Amino acid sequence: MTDKQRIFADEYLKDLNGTRAYKIAYPNVKKDSVAAVNASKLLRNAKVRKYIDEQLEKMHNERSADAQEVIEYLSSVMRGNSISTVVQTEFIGDGLSKTKLIEKPPDEKERLKAAELLGKRHALFTDKQQIEVTETPVFVDDLGDDDG
Repeated sequence: MTDKQRIFADEYLKDLNGTRAYKIAYPNVKKDSVAAVNASKLLRNAKVRKYIDEQLEKMHNERSADAQEVIEYLSSVMRGNSISTVVQTEFIGDGLSKTKLIEKPPDEKERLKAAELLGKRHALFTDKQQIEVTETPVFVDDLGDDDG
């Protein structure tokens, strides 16, 4: 892959705008129509496509939480092990107040919500009903054949 192709691919990854990316990588091209056609060709280039796909996968892995990470986070909140930063307002008199940031563990409501979400994930709240059939079921064909 050439340096200009890499510049194009890196610019393309910013906003997925091929025309804009092509005009940055190839500044001599001024017309949008020419840039759009050539960007489309570059996006079909195997090396460029592979590079873009690898970068997208890397970005996805870095930015997206997987199921295990979500479960671990909810568990830490439920157990009161996480810390959040909140704004606290303090009244100092004469209608004046000041704010400060404080760190606090999750309150009871937050812990309960985390427990609820974990319970849903593990199907702890599924209603279970046991139905016993004491007679042999009879199926009736009430659709019949209406040929005409």
